[in-house]
Amino acid sequence: MNSEALRVFLRIRASVKPVSDAVAGHLTRWLLKAVRHTDPDRLPDRAGRFMQRVGPFLREHKIGRANLVAAFPEKSSEEIDRILLGVWDNVGRFAGEFAHLDRMEIVDPDTRAPAIIDYDDVTLARFRRLRDDGKPALVFAAHLGNWELPALVASDYGLDTTILYRAPNIGGVAKAIQDIRAVNMGTLVPTNHLSPVNLAAALERGSHVAMLVDQYFYQGIDVQFFGRPARTNPLMARLARHFDCPIHGTRIIRLGGRRFRNELSEEIVPPRDAKGRVDIQGTMQLITSTIEGWVREHPEQWLWLHRRWR
Repeated sequence: MNSEALRVFLRIRASVKPVSDAVAGHLTRWLLKAVRHTDPDRLPDRAGRFMQRVGPFLREHKIGRANLVAAFPEKSSEEIDRILLGVWDNVGRFAGEFAHLDRMEIVDPDTRAPAIIDYDDVTLARFRRLRDDGKPALVFAAHLGNWELPALVASDYGLDTTILYRAPNIGGVAKAIQDIRAVNMGTLVPTNHLSPVNLAAALERGSHVAMLVDQYFYQGIDVQFFGRPARTNPLMARLARHFDCPIHGTRIIRLGGRRFRNELSEEIVPPRDAKGRVDIQGTMQLITSTIEGWVREHPEQWLWLHRRWR
């Protein structure tokens, strides 16, 4: 394609993109509304079974297998296959649960009546201390179980939370998904060049800043994850250095069916450099090692399907 033809093609694509984005956004909103009319108990089961059948034919299956083989060289091919089927089941369930996020019942700490999302007394005590101490804090999470639910729990029990999230590239789709998330998930900050400033402002006003930290980040720093270097966004450690605030980890464990357990870790004490400042690389390594421990406990619940190592 010569330069003039390329310019014409780019102009045409630029003119068509707003229309295609709008159509994709309308379709996504329609789909989410349609899903909300389905049975929230049965849909995740069906979606999980569907993805177990379809997933092995997708290219992400090969990525997941390569990741698992490298991470668990001691496991047999049959064990790897079982984990991968569990991963696809979790992905399908996550998709089936997304439109019903605002209907997820959390255990009431006073009545302890059965609910979808439970927690133990240790997590409850840590959560109350984090909520009531009047200090800002940083909270890290990973793509485990249903990774949207920790924000739901935090908001439901009055924790002032600001969440960094990565919006889909298609504007209309991003708006439809954000509408679901914004119902009861705290303040949402999209990932862009202004996000560090916005997160710093949130910490200054005493909010609790949360983010997922288990994906590849091109401009990140290398940490060891399952014995291999994995590039990681150092933003959380940099914020910890600047504000010297507590760091906690949170995860949602899928217990079976539509039942979950929420866990909040004790404060993660970051290593310091010779000047007493939070060590950036050491802190991100500590956080990443914590996540590796979580993944080793429930490997079928982590998102092995993306290129974490490159």
